[in-house]
Amino acid sequence: MNSAPFLLSDMLQAIADKGRRFLSLAPRETDDPIATVSALCDTLLSSRGEASGMALAQDILNRWQGFSREQQRDFMVMLLERFGPDVQRLERAISAYKADPNPEILLELHLAAEPRRQELIRRLNLAPQGIRTLVRMREVLLGLREENPDLAAVDADFAHLFGSWFNRGFLLLRPIDWSTPANILEKIIRYEAVHDIGGWDELRRRLEPDDRRCFAFFHPQLSDDPLIFVEVALTREIPSNIDELLREDRPVLGAEDATTAVFYSISNCQNGLRGVSFGNFLIKQVVEDLRRDHPKLQTFVTLSPVPGFAGWLARERGNEASEVLSQTTRELLGLLDQPGWENDGQAREQLEAPLKTAAAWYFLRARNSKGRAIDPVARFHLGNGARLERLNVLGDSSPRAMRQAHGLMVNYLYKLDEIEANHEAFVGRGEVVTTPAIRRLVPAEKSGRPLIPTMLAPIGAADETKQVNAGEPRP
Repeated sequence: MNSAPFLLSDMLQAIADKGRRFLSLAPRETDDPIATVSALCDTLLSSRGEASGMALAQDILNRWQGFSREQQRDFMVMLLERFGPDVQRLERAISAYKADPNPEILLELHLAAEPRRQELIRRLNLAPQGIRTLVRMREVLLGLREENPDLAAVDADFAHLFGSWFNRGFLLLRPIDWSTPANILEKIIRYEAVHDIGGWDELRRRLEPDDRRCFAFFHPQLSDDPLIFVEVALTREIPSNIDELLREDRPVLGAEDATTAVFYSISNCQNGLRGVSFGNFLIKQVVEDLRRDHPKLQTFVTLSPVPGFAGWLARERGNEASEVLSQTTRELLGLLDQPGWENDGQAREQLEAPLKTAAAWYFLRARNSKGRAIDPVARFHLGNGARLERLNVLGDSSPRAMRQAHGLMVNYLYKLDEIEANHEAFVGRGEVVTTPAIRRLVPAEKSGRPLIPTMLAPIGAADETKQVNAGEPRP
């Protein structure tokens, strides 16, 4: 692995250590840790020396890491209240622009409107391992936002800066295989968010065989910690069941004989980077690399979970005025309440048709209060230009899949010459591109009606923070 990031980190640490002698210029310690760190932040913003700035930034981040959750909350509130825009400067810029809207004054208005905390966060990033700590800091902030919605303004500043720092141009795509350093492999086990990896033996089965691939994005300043990774199976056909890909006794296919690449698990690794989208770049880059290395590959497809389906269907079953379910279908779906129905052949046969019909409605017509497709995974793949290809009843009978989707899985097909048109259809017109077989499951006479509004978030939405295939990477 490239040692350059580690050498750079060591060099930055040395500069920061030398800068510690200038910390005598920093404000005196007080009994109030938040007041002390607030004064340190003011000093950092006014600092002009590189070494002293690094030392101050490291001191602030070290203090942050030692704070209790309550103190971390108070720190974020301090950023909100004390490090917003310079109000007087902003008012002067607004008045000047109203009087004379020229480009120079417009630039001043832009600079005056920027919250001071954005520059503070930039300077905190100067500390050795600063970006790692800031990502952890935002992870805490996202939790605090639920208690204090006003902190959304602080989060917007973190997200804005992260969008630049984690730009695709800075990211490194690396293959993950059995020779990858153990500390990274251990994180692959820990971060896997779609199909749990039971241990090292199972990880080896996902990485070592000739028909398995794994790729991850890394940032140069987080060279030992993946941002997102995708697991790929090379096959001869599109799979309908995850067990076909993961069972221990499956036959191994020679990579040279494969015609299909199956993206069966995509996991976001850093909760603090929620809202910074990597998944679309990841899939497109992996497709390019696979096509280069394996020219016989013709089909690129996912085998994806449907984390919101069970919650949506439960609400439709409870809605007597539902447009989706007839009385007969509602009665058949009562079998879902029977424990272990997935092991009953007759129940499986009776449920297959109504589950597929309900799933077609879920993807093609059900929408949330913002008019968006309910399912986070669907939003991700359809937004990337994929086509909804196939509905697979009991594609995954694991407890999580049964709880989230009654075992339903779907295939999204990435047909390379149609990706752009599919993307425009979904993003521009809200149209889900799918097959005639799936479209026929929604009655034609209702196809012109408005999309079904679903005001509540789907069950499983919390999984969006960790998953791509089990939750959308937020745009």
